[in-house]
Amino acid sequence: MSDTTAPGQRKGLLLAFLCFGVFMVYLDATIVNVALPDIQQDLSTDITQLQWIIDAYTLTFACLLLTSGTLGDILGRKKIFLAGLTGFTLSSVICALSHSIGVLLVGRTLQGVCGSIMIPVSLALVSAAYTAPAARAKAIGIWAGVGGIALSTGPVLGGVLVDHYGWQSIFWVNVPVGIIATVVLARLLTENRSPRKRRLDLVGQLLFITAIASLAYGLIEGNSKGWTSGIILGSFAGSVVTLLLFVLWELRHPDPMLPMSFFRSPIVVVAGIVNFLSLFGLFAAIFLLTLYLQSINRLSSIETGVRFLALTVPIMIASFAASIVAAKVGPRLPIAIGSVLSAGGLFGLTVLEVGSGFGSYWWSLALLGVGVSFTGAPATVALLGSVPAEQAGTASGVSNTFRQVGTVFGVALAGALLLRHLRDTMPDALAGTDVPAQTQAKAVALLGDGDLSRVAALPPGIRATVMEAVGPVYVDGMHLAMQIAGTGALVGGLCALIFLKGRRPAARAESGAAGDQGQNGLPAENETAGQHS
Repeated sequence: MSDTTAPGQRKGLLLAFLCFGVFMVYLDATIVNVALPDIQQDLSTDITQLQWIIDAYTLTFACLLLTSGTLGDILGRKKIFLAGLTGFTLSSVICALSHSIGVLLVGRTLQGVCGSIMIPVSLALVSAAYTAPAARAKAIGIWAGVGGIALSTGPVLGGVLVDHYGWQSIFWVNVPVGIIATVVLARLLTENRSPRKRRLDLVGQLLFITAIASLAYGLIEGNSKGWTSGIILGSFAGSVVTLLLFVLWELRHPDPMLPMSFFRSPIVVVAGIVNFLSLFGLFAAIFLLTLYLQSINRLSSIETGVRFLALTVPIMIASFAASIVAAKVGPRLPIAIGSVLSAGGLFGLTVLEVGSGFGSYWWSLALLGVGVSFTGAPATVALLGSVPAEQAGTASGVSNTFRQVGTVFGVALAGALLLRHLRDTMPDALAGTDVPAQTQAKAVALLGDGDLSRVAALPPGIRATVMEAVGPVYVDGMHLAMQIAGTGALVGGLCALIFLKGRRPAARAESGAAGDQGQNGLPAENETAGQHS
């Protein structure tokens, strides 16, 4: 890279390659879903393990976001971002080379850790590079827009790659991008730190991730280990205890990871609930619909990805529109409308049956996409407008953490409900067929963990009969999860109507939300950025 590059060109290149790195992180939040059935068949996994493929990434991502920004403030943002980018690239190689589910989960966990570093630190680097307010706003808008593009292209790109090159290709695609971005940014970036002295809250971080991980473990593993088993009951109890310890610790810590004082405001609490419930429903739907479309309706990966455009394109468009509407009329009404739309989309998916065509559910996906956008963006506007300007970055990080934790539990609970329904109902469904009793028991044992590809282990003459009986049971379990998610969306809207006021938000909320949105459900500002704004 020539040292004679004009300052404007240098900034443009810097922004472009930072966005390349961030694009990978956003992409891996959505591209993996369409590969799940292929991974399931290749690595002989059950639904519980598929849930961990998603949640190993989102759990570490969600729990480390706030600390990662602080780490960049202390050790230097260039150094930390390049470490995160290099680590994300290497962990993608681990995922691509995985020949067992254990190795794949290690790679996904490392991806989540490195991704949590890249997002907040990249935004701080963009803010530091563009000091003029207008230029900074434009640069942050581009940075945010990258997430929307990644969200909308992830399922389609994933489908093309999986169908033509195998599921490993969704991870290999990160490697050349990561290498090139690392080399270029090592030359372009200059080291900078926060002028404010920060301290890592390591105890708080450990307690937080233990509480969330314990609860997620209990929900995901409950069906396989037994809901009354010691390890599951212990995980739930451990989650409660560590969460209480986390709150007590944060109240006493001089520089807490998650300031408890925020939650004295009912607006912050409601915004957190709305963000949690909206992403809970969204990712529960994405997870279950992917399995439904490919395992039940036998669509290819690319056919599945194309159908998800009915969801992702409205999210990308409506996220920007929602911030503008909330800035003009206040967040209360948009959140209420968005919650109703989300619930309508989720309840609309309960009409799906085995073999339902795209025409019967595209509108539900579109409603869900618009609804999630009209809850997420205004909720962030409300949250940012309720805290002092100097705490806007931290508040945005808190909002983002709620969104990502909602993703974790959306996948965890959706899979748990589906498996429970499948195991409880499948024996009765098979009892009404002419399949021999001994073979029925074998089918229940093979398919009870949700891996319908194992029907191939049954005698050829009865496979179709078994799938005809099991398919509707599978779909009914999906309906149950959608009903709960839809009810949750309505609860979020009701909380907004009761506790949020209808007034127009403060100007700082408007400006903050512009940078925060554009990729609903994916990460945005952290405190690092707020200190430059």
